[in-house]
Amino acid sequence: MKRIFTYYLKPYYGRMVLGFVIKFSGTIMDLLLPWTLAHMIDVVIPLHESGQIVKWGVFMLVCSVLAAVFNITANRMASRVSSDAMYVIRGDLFEKVMYLTNHQIDQLTRPSLISRLTSDTYNVHQMLGRIQRLGVRAPILLIGGITMTMVMDPVLACVLMATLPLLAAVVFFVSKKSIPMYAVLQEKTDRFVRLVREDIAGIRVIKALSKEPYETDRFDRINREVVEQERKAVAVTNLTNPAMNILLNLGLVGVILAGAWRVSEGLTEVGKILAFMTYFTIILNALLSISKMFVVISKAAASSGRIVEVLNAEDEKELDRIMKKSTKEAEAAAEPRDQENGKDAPVPCVEFDHVTFSYNKKKNNLEDISFRLMEGETLGIIGATGSGKSTIVQLLMGFYNADQGTVRIGGRDVRTMERRKLRSQFGAVFQNDTIFEESILENISMGRGVGEAAAMEAAGHAMAENFVKEKGGLTEKLDIRGANLSGGQKQRLLIARALACRPRILVLDDSSSALDYKTDAQLRNELKQYFAGTTCIVIAQRVSSVMNAEHILVLEDGRSIGYGTHEELMRSCPVYREIGASQMGI
Repeated sequence: MKRIFTYYLKPYYGRMVLGFVIKFSGTIMDLLLPWTLAHMIDVVIPLHESGQIVKWGVFMLVCSVLAAVFNITANRMASRVSSDAMYVIRGDLFEKVMYLTNHQIDQLTRPSLISRLTSDTYNVHQMLGRIQRLGVRAPILLIGGITMTMVMDPVLACVLMATLPLLAAVVFFVSKKSIPMYAVLQEKTDRFVRLVREDIAGIRVIKALSKEPYETDRFDRINREVVEQERKAVAVTNLTNPAMNILLNLGLVGVILAGAWRVSEGLTEVGKILAFMTYFTIILNALLSISKMFVVISKAAASSGRIVEVLNAEDEKELDRIMKKSTKEAEAAAEPRDQENGKDAPVPCVEFDHVTFSYNKKKNNLEDISFRLMEGETLGIIGATGSGKSTIVQLLMGFYNADQGTVRIGGRDVRTMERRKLRSQFGAVFQNDTIFEESILENISMGRGVGEAAAMEAAGHAMAENFVKEKGGLTEKLDIRGANLSGGQKQRLLIARALACRPRILVLDDSSSALDYKTDAQLRNELKQYFAGTTCIVIAQRVSSVMNAEHILVLEDGRSIGYGTHEELMRSCPVYREIGASQMGI
C-alpha cells in the first residue's frame, strides 16, 4: 500500500490537495446548516423580523448551493485522479508481467497474474476514489459535528460522545479480522480464475470426452469455496453497520432524554435539540461512511500487497542491468572462442557446454547436455514426452538460466546478453503456440513492421499461401486462438510468423505434428532452399522431420543417449533405431 501512495500518487499530490481543500469547504458548508437552523429557531424567529428571517434563509440557501457545487467538483477531481493513477499502475503492472522471468511466472502462476491485473486493480481503484471522496468528508463531518455539538451544548455532546470509544473498538475489530480474510478470498479467486481459464480453453476436449458433469462439479466446488469465503469476510464487515446503529441510537436516546430534561429546566433551547438531531444524523452517516471505507481499504490492502509483489519482482530488465554492471565478466564471456580448437577457429552459432538444469531444483530436467552448431546447420532433437526437448529451447532463448554449464550464441554466454537483443535473433514456433484475435497479417507481423509482401512471402515458404488466399487474404481477421483454422493451418501460420523476419536461428518445437507427410517434406525443402544460412533447431516426434539434419540429439529423461547423423544413430543408438523402425520401417 505504501508504494501506491508514495510513488504512484505522488504526481497527483497537488490535484489531491486542491480537491481536499474544495471538499473541506463543501463539508464546512454542510456543517453550518444545522447551526443556522438552530439560530433561526431560537434567536431570529422570536424577534418577528422578516428581514432577518430572509437574510438567514438566503445564507442557508447559499451554504446549500456551495456545498453541492464544492462536493460535486471535488468528487469529479477525485475520480479523475484515481483513474489516472490506476492507468499508470495497470500499465506498469502489465509491462512488469511482460518482462517477468519464467521462473517468476511459474511462482506467481498465470491465473494469479490475471486476477491481479483485473480484480486487484479494481479494488485499489475503488479505494483511491473512496479515500478522496470520503476520506476527507467523513472525518470532517464526524469531528465537525462533534465540535459543533460541544459548542452548542457540552453536556448533550458528552452524552453522545460516550458511545465513540465503543464505535472505535468495533471498527478496529472488524478491520483486524477482515483484511486477512480478504487476502484468503483473493487466493481462492485465483484458483477460480485458473479453473475457468482451463475449462474455457479446453471446452472441446471436455465435450469430446463427455466430461461436462465432472467439470461442472469441479466448478461448483471452487465456486462454493469462493462464495463461502466471501460470506465469511462480508459477515465480519457487516457487523459494523448494526453495531454502530445500536450504539448511536442508544446515544441518541440519551441525548433526547437529557435534552428534554434540560429544556424543561431552561438550560437549553428547542432549536439546539433539533440541531442535535441533525448533527446526530450527520455523525451517524459519517461513521457509517468511515466503516464502509474500512471495508474498501481492507480489500485494497490485500490487493495492493499482491500488486506490489509483482511490481517488486525481479524481471528481465533488472537482470540485464545487473549484467551490464559486471562489465569485465561480460567482456570475458562475450569474447568469441573455441575451447577445443583455439581462439582463431570458427565460432559456433549455438553451443551447449555441459549444461544441467532443473525447474524445481530437486530433479534435473537436463543433465550434462553438450552440442555445437555452426552457422546454417540444423539440429534435430527427438525423444519421448518429458525428455527435456523443449527445455533446451527455454535455456537457449534465455527464459531460464542453466544451473551448471554454459549456453552460448556466437561464442557469447546468453546470460550476458540483453534479452531483447538475444531473442531478436530467433524465429520460434513453440508447442501450443498462440494465435491472436487479429488479422492474418498482424499474426504474422506481431508488431515487427512486416509488410504485406514479406508476410505473403513467409506464408509461401510455410506452405500457408493457399489457405491464406482462401480465407480472404492477409486482412482476414482470425478468431481468438485461431478457432476458425485447422490444426495444420495454425502450424503453417505460426511457421510463417517465425520466418517473416528471416531469423538467424529458427526454432521449430513440434511445429509439424499436425502437417501431413507431404506438406512436412515440402516445408523442409523450402527451408533448405531459401533459408540455407539459418541455423535450425527442430524438435519433432517424427524421424522423417529430423533425419536430414547435420546433427541429431536423442534425449531420454533429460540425458543425451545419442548424438550424430541419422546413419550414425541408426547404428549406435537402439532407441533411435527403434523409433525409426516403428515409424518408417527402416
